[in-house]
Amino acid sequence: MGSVKTAISIEKPLFEQINSLADEMNTSRSHIFSLAAKEFIQRHKNKEILDAINSAYSDVTDEKEASLKAAMRSRHRNMVQDQW
Repeated sequence: MGSVKTAISIEKPLFEQINSLADEMNTSRSHIFSLAAKEFIQRHKNKEILDAINSAYSDVTDEKEASLKAAMRSRHRNMVQDQW
């Protein structure tokens, strides 16, 4: 797969963290940015899937199912809380 060069502007502290991580991982900054972009895109796709699932089940009227749904949302929120 071919590569494309791009230029971005980021805050200096973030640049320094990325530089340190690249050194630690013995890889390039470009690779770090590529990994981050891929992960961000995957998270976005996962959110779209979750939204579609939630929409499909939004008509839940059964009290037991509603309670389970609320618990699952709470658990999911706790799992992804610091990821966004």
